[in-house]
Amino acid sequence: MLATDLVPVLAGAGCDVFARPKSDLDITDAMAVAAAFREVRPEIVVNCAAFTKVDACESDPRAFEVNAGGVEILAGQCLKTSAQLVQISTDFVFDGVKGAPYREEDSPAPLSAYGRSKLQGEEAALRVPTGLVVRASWLFGRGGWNFVEAIRKQVEDGRTTLSVVDDQRGRPTATTDLSEALLALLEQGAVGIYHFANQGAVSWFDFACEIVALMSRPDVEVAPIDSATLGRPARRPACSILDTGKYERLTGRRIRNFREPLAEYFSSTAPAA
Repeated sequence: MLATDLVPVLAGAGCDVFARPKSDLDITDAMAVAAAFREVRPEIVVNCAAFTKVDACESDPRAFEVNAGGVEILAGQCLKTSAQLVQISTDFVFDGVKGAPYREEDSPAPLSAYGRSKLQGEEAALRVPTGLVVRASWLFGRGGWNFVEAIRKQVEDGRTTLSVVDDQRGRPTATTDLSEALLALLEQGAVGIYHFANQGAVSWFDFACEIVALMSRPDVEVAPIDSATLGRPARRPACSILDTGKYERLTGRRIRNFREPLAEYFSSTAPAA
């Protein structure tokens, strides 16, 4: 989903981009990764691969194989070739109890296997001297399944009442805007950890209400529920709002409210099948 928007952004900035889908390159295959490095000889590697099914991560070993082991393989090759590694991470490395937006220096305390696997991926990436870890939250984009499509499909399938959790808060992030942010960080020579998310902290319930409103469906009711009622296998942080001040100070760029790219998303994507 992220790579769909990131590739044209990097290419538009004059980069020679060698995009490798999973069908061409499995990052958990050390020999295949080594061969790709020999062929391309990259200066910068942006890892958009991840196992993101949060509940499935609780029982599926691929979570750590991809989110941690795959990053370790990429980091090993970057160390050998002096390439920079850019690792995309998540707000789920935090436990959500701080009561204020999370800054880069706050100590991670993941609640789920997904969060733990992504934290291990961060640690692997940061072993590269020029490693850059960018934590983002609640991604939506035209290139893959996401919360916006999940809500839209339910409405288009005839659901008139949607139950959505109202006790988890974060900042939705458009992959278009994250792609531009990644380019801006690379242009500034950023290393270490940075946070990026669109402005506008909401609950999943609030986010769903925004989506239904953009669909012009006043007949659809969005009902708030709590996480315990939903009963999912993986625990989620109650408030994982990311502080993006470090990014803003370095780049001098304004971060849009998520409602702007969300409206663009609806104007540029066909309804879900």
